[in-house]
Amino acid sequence: MIATRPEEIFQEYQKGIDYKSRIGLYETVQQNENFYLGKQWEGVNAPDLDKPVFNVLGRVLSYFLSTIVSDDVAAQVSLFDGKPDEGEQIALDVVSQQFDQIMEQDSTKAKNRLIVRNAAVDGDGYLYAWFDPSEKTGQEAQGRIKTEVIENTNLYFGNTQRADVQSQPWVVVASRLLLESARRLAPDEKTAAAIVPDGDDRPEREEEDEERVTVLTKFWKVQSGGETHVHCTRCTKTTVLKAPFDTGLTLYPLAGMSWQSVKDSCHGRAAISGLIPNQIFINKLMAMCMEHAKRMAFPKIVYSRAAFPNGWDNRVGVAVAANGNLTDAVTAKTASVDMPAQVMTLIDKVITYTKDLMGASDAALGNVKPDNTSAIIAVQKASSVPLELQRMAFYQFVEDTIRIFLDMMRVNYGTRRVVYLDSEGEKQELEFDFSILGEMCLQLNMDVGASTYWSELMQVQTIDNLFERGIITDPVIYLESIPDGYIKNKAGLIASVKKEREAALAMAGPLAGMTGNEGALPRETNAGEAALFQSAGTPTAE
Repeated sequence: MIATRPEEIFQEYQKGIDYKSRIGLYETVQQNENFYLGKQWEGVNAPDLDKPVFNVLGRVLSYFLSTIVSDDVAAQVSLFDGKPDEGEQIALDVVSQQFDQIMEQDSTKAKNRLIVRNAAVDGDGYLYAWFDPSEKTGQEAQGRIKTEVIENTNLYFGNTQRADVQSQPWVVVASRLLLESARRLAPDEKTAAAIVPDGDDRPEREEEDEERVTVLTKFWKVQSGGETHVHCTRCTKTTVLKAPFDTGLTLYPLAGMSWQSVKDSCHGRAAISGLIPNQIFINKLMAMCMEHAKRMAFPKIVYSRAAFPNGWDNRVGVAVAANGNLTDAVTAKTASVDMPAQVMTLIDKVITYTKDLMGASDAALGNVKPDNTSAIIAVQKASSVPLELQRMAFYQFVEDTIRIFLDMMRVNYGTRRVVYLDSEGEKQELEFDFSILGEMCLQLNMDVGASTYWSELMQVQTIDNLFERGIITDPVIYLESIPDGYIKNKAGLIASVKKEREAALAMAGPLAGMTGNEGALPRETNAGEAALFQSAGTPTAE
């Protein structure tokens, strides 16, 4: 039985807090966030000690994140069962256009970068999607899909030993809302008045300066009649904000990725977990070196108190009184004490070993002289190989997100007017019923891969080389192979070439009839006409 009452859901929420506290998730996330942001002396009581920060972990994590998300991602939708017919192809084109529209309007790609950042620093990153029916679309069908980044400390699973979101018996999303914001979610004024502020039992929370309420949104799956639908309810500790209802979805509207999987745990391990003691050692040793330089690197003046009763004054141009014969006045200078070279050598080795163990060499970080460019590029490519596991996890996360978008479009979009590009690159407009996606859902295959400026530029160069060498001779095929955005009025050029081809074919018939030899041109045909007919597919005469 799935608990749906506020008291029962809040008990499950408390059990989730106990589990996260038992594995030290709250403390780990707080410490990792501080070290990534450079707040690496938190809690240290040493007011007279300089506190330098040499953020090696932050430098390496920035390299990790830029390596994984430097390639933009694009989803291609296709059918498993062979080539689609005309109607299925239109549906695929419409769905692909809608994916691009959702990602552009909701800044999903920017949020994906934040997901990877959370996975590297905190261990997990999650994205929550929902349908906002109040968003205007300029037509009768209203609403669009929105997304929000969820921290791993705000997500609670029914089975804490499984990391797969879709296999969970239930999922609870917790949020701390302002009192007025929580009351606006209530269905009526009486329910809103019953909502009161409550405390937060999570250990890492700081004292709140405003009245807040813990709002829990619970999802679970119900199987009935051979179909599985996701149900949802929303409540506070004592009040129901949204009674249990059937969302119509078949997937939880949550997708996530972990940096490194942990056996029998729903939470992953962050990239910097376990290496924080190295960072602390580097900072401490550098602080000691700076303290040694302040205390021992500069010489001190030693003078005879009997000879200088008023003390020594080292200010420029100030007279110093001395007793007795001035030739007997005694001063001396203490020698400075050099710091052992082994200290700085040890610091350098710890920094180097830490970066190497994390998989970030100096060549990968760009900290080398470009004497041999080819060797540096080879080393950089080799250094990025250990990140392929995280890159594949990121691609899987994007694929899961696309499937959730598809599921939500099927349930919430209804029939709406859409604009898409057909196979000839021309814009088409039609009324599309998104409910038919339910019949195609299990047959869809989404391939997620790099879609960057450089990969597109390489495609343009390859197509140019194939056309110049005569491997591609059809100008229509050449233009269609060029990625969108590189040629202005690409669809118009394709239509113009096709029109010229049809005109050339129309002229080929009468000219061939005049010679009495079908398919051949008269010998007096000029070179321009011959080239035109040859491009149309008609062989020229000898």
